[in-house]
Amino acid sequence: MTSNQFGRVDGENNVFVIDGGVERQIGQYPNVSAEEAIAYFSRKFDDLEAQVRTLEQRIAAGVSDAKSLKTGHDHLVAELVAPNVFGNIQNLRDRLAKLSPSIAEAAAKISQEIETAIAEALVLKEEIAAKAEAIVAKLESVNWKKSAPEMTALFESWQKLQKEGPKVPKSQTDPIWKRFSQARAKFESGRRAYFSTLDSKFKEAKAAKAKLAEAAEALVAKGSDAAADYRKLQDQWKLAPKAGKVEDALWARFRAAGDAIFAAKKEKDAELAVAHAANLKAKQELLVEAEKIAGKDIEADKKLLADIQARWVKIGHVAKDEVRKLEDKLRKFEKIVADAQADAWRRSDPAAKARSNSLVTQLEAVIAELEAELKGAAAAKKKDIQSQIDARKAWLEAAQKAVD
Repeated sequence: MTSNQFGRVDGENNVFVIDGGVERQIGQYPNVSAEEAIAYFSRKFDDLEAQVRTLEQRIAAGVSDAKSLKTGHDHLVAELVAPNVFGNIQNLRDRLAKLSPSIAEAAAKISQEIETAIAEALVLKEEIAAKAEAIVAKLESVNWKKSAPEMTALFESWQKLQKEGPKVPKSQTDPIWKRFSQARAKFESGRRAYFSTLDSKFKEAKAAKAKLAEAAEALVAKGSDAAADYRKLQDQWKLAPKAGKVEDALWARFRAAGDAIFAAKKEKDAELAVAHAANLKAKQELLVEAEKIAGKDIEADKKLLADIQARWVKIGHVAKDEVRKLEDKLRKFEKIVADAQADAWRRSDPAAKARSNSLVTQLEAVIAELEAELKGAAAAKKKDIQSQIDARKAWLEAAQKAVD
């Protein structure tokens, strides 16, 4: 028989271990020496000891996977109830017992961390639901273009929490998910209704602006004369709603027509500017010629004034900002003649004055010519011609009062 402090081997190679002060048989290894039999069961002990040592090392290294630590610990405790191994079994049990508090502490820590993570996840989910509810609180004023990406981002954040966050108890997360889901459903329903209405409005706006574009294009043939009408179309365009995706294309057509019209107007304005400049020079020359009118020789002055007035009308128009200056200067000479003739009339017989009222006749003739010209004049010229008519009527009234 062979024995040591942990047990013995009898003559039939039955192996016994001393476990808790009690000897029990752990097996038999026939046809080998007693030392080999002990060695065989000692290796089994070493395997258990290695597992205990590994568990100790994991805890010492700070492994926080409490679940796997506890599983390993419980497995070894079960294995060491009555193991068929040869060695200091109680020592292994004692070592495992010392590990229990560390494992429990790790488990408690992990449990706390999980609870904290769950609480944080619930806060984040609550924020997501609240933001979604805030978006749909006033659907009538929602900025759909801005809010749609926001709602998508909220859903993606929820999915990320579900995938990467802690496993939240269904009883806690379901009520929040229900709120979020209802807000999303309300948003989608409102969005569909909005864009359905918007599509209808876009169709109406498209039709209206297509007509405006066609009207503008039709004006191009009129050239510069269509500028005023095009500006009216511009006012209508500004009042019309957006036409969606075709807005830019319709605007391009409308604007191209306007560019053509205003290019023609610019060209005509340039031509008018040249003509106005020439007319200005001619009228200024007439004013120099009118300097001879001094009121001393009434007949000569009347003849010269009538000639200047006739040529003045034939010359044509000048730039608007020059009209008043020129008319005021011509009016000065007309007043000289009118004042001189009025003075002469006052010194003569009224009947004779009426018969010799050539200035009145001349003014009436000039007014008649201007009124005839006014009827066939373009809109841009009418204001200038009317101004000349008004001025000469004032002079005519003054002359007639002088006769009276």
